[in-house]
Amino acid sequence: MLRTHTCGELTAKSKGEKVTLCGWVHRRRDHGGLIFIDLRDRYGLTQLTIDPGKIKEADKLRNEWVIKAAGKVAERPEEMINKKLKTGGIEVEISGLEILSESKTPPFSIDEDKNADTNENLRLKYRFIDLRRPKLQEMLRVRDEVIQYIRAYFHKNDFLEVQTPILANSSPEGARDWLVPSRLYPGKFYALPQAPQQFKQLLMVAGVDRYFQIAPCFRDEDPRADRHFGEFYQLDMEMSFVEQEDIFKMMEPLMIELTEKFSPKKVMFKPFPRIPWKEAMTKYGSDKPDLRFEMEIKPVTEIVKNCGFSIFTDAIKSGGVVHALNVSGGAKFSRKEIDEITEVAKAKGAKGLAYIALTPNPSPKGRGELYEAKSPVIKFLGADLVEEIIKRTNAKAGDIIFFGADKWRTVCESLGAVRSECGARLGLKDPKKAAWLWVTDFPMYDYSEIEKGKIDFGHNPFSMPQGGLEALQTKDPLEILAYQYDFVLNGFEITSGAIRNHDPKIMYKAFAIAGYTKEQVDKKFGHMIRAFEYGAPPHGGNAPGIDRLLMVINDWNSIRDIYAFPKDGAGRDVMLDAPSEVEEKQLKELHLKINKG
Repeated sequence: MLRTHTCGELTAKSKGEKVTLCGWVHRRRDHGGLIFIDLRDRYGLTQLTIDPGKIKEADKLRNEWVIKAAGKVAERPEEMINKKLKTGGIEVEISGLEILSESKTPPFSIDEDKNADTNENLRLKYRFIDLRRPKLQEMLRVRDEVIQYIRAYFHKNDFLEVQTPILANSSPEGARDWLVPSRLYPGKFYALPQAPQQFKQLLMVAGVDRYFQIAPCFRDEDPRADRHFGEFYQLDMEMSFVEQEDIFKMMEPLMIELTEKFSPKKVMFKPFPRIPWKEAMTKYGSDKPDLRFEMEIKPVTEIVKNCGFSIFTDAIKSGGVVHALNVSGGAKFSRKEIDEITEVAKAKGAKGLAYIALTPNPSPKGRGELYEAKSPVIKFLGADLVEEIIKRTNAKAGDIIFFGADKWRTVCESLGAVRSECGARLGLKDPKKAAWLWVTDFPMYDYSEIEKGKIDFGHNPFSMPQGGLEALQTKDPLEILAYQYDFVLNGFEITSGAIRNHDPKIMYKAFAIAGYTKEQVDKKFGHMIRAFEYGAPPHGGNAPGIDRLLMVINDWNSIRDIYAFPKDGAGRDVMLDAPSEVEEKQLKELHLKINKG
């Protein structure tokens, strides 16, 4: 072995030991009679002291050179101890030095304090250097430990880890497929799996009653801060002979343990609250609400339906609603801040954002004079109606009440965005808290985002509708709920899951409502239908995103940093220059021709 010890393991107990260390020169300081080198490896830093009169090579050393250094461990003088470092109480007096590899001057500093403003694409182009940073080394270590912990948890609970195919078929699962042309079957394509959804259900039919894997998933979706482009990893799990409650009981302990073992956060609610989708949308304006703070939205449609404010009454007459959000302490928002918050609401479809600010009265004479209600809408509502709204929203002096008036969905989503924005502005998103919850009872169907007026699946198409076949045959599709659930952490969706549809009759009917013919279902999912005809157990599961979970529990800024070799914000691998053109010969083998027009 080249080394006897790592740079992070030496302590005062190592005093007097002869050691050999290998690593990268992190810093070099020349103090005339002595050269000090901070040597870095994956495990930490160790200070080396070198007499350049005895070791001539020491004068050559520069940052990021790779060296082998042998010497004796000594305690540092009291005044030179660095209490911030695990190895800060010792140094190694070097008697032998070997340069293993020289380095060009790096395009950016490895030092975290000097790296903050480095362009991300430059870092990604030189990712092999960027990964030397202690912060990223720590991220890789935590990710590895989390995956080890997950595997141990599921093995302890009698699950089998099974790998499912990467080359699969194209199926409608909510995002664009990555297609892979077949050389052997011209004109036909594989698809990279968006998730192992069909395979894990087939494993349940096959008798593997408890399955899991750390599954790579592929979706051609636009990148964003909490979603990596193209590929991501999820903990995929499925169980047979279970109901929704069994999935909850299996997953909650794991999420609590991962949160409290691998992050500084404390879980607020044990067990996790369970909120139906419609209630979550109405109260919090989101199907992934942040429960670290309360700030509930209140329906006030009945209170204002006969008021003289046309924006409210016109919305109600057209079938819409009026909701109000009381923001405690929000009366201090400036006019500029209110305008910025209004733009947040508009981004979610709102036409505007009415408000009433309850400015504290500095010299109140009685209870009724604790505040002064200020707003352009007060003259339309009248004092009595304003007081009724204040009572309904539990507002008090120093608060501000925002209103949404439009279709129910638009009002919910716009006030939900306002709620989140105000929570951030008022410092209510406590980084030490983890507010886990389940959102349940998702709608089975919704209107298509692509084809206006068309009914489509609102969630996973393989979910079991509540009420089974009878519900599909007798109820308005938009009123049918599914055994679908998400769990949510601090405003982020971490997993989606469901009790699955395992009955061919229900499956045909469910797809028929979404506009699929029997022939289309057989073509896309004939293998699933066949499997369900040969004795399928009731089953269900979920699939938390591992990378998003790590990002949220540790408040890491970008999901891209969690990957060793990520794509950039535009979906490119700038280190490998991918995607890239390929040779004409390769295209011919695949029977493909590029249309450059």
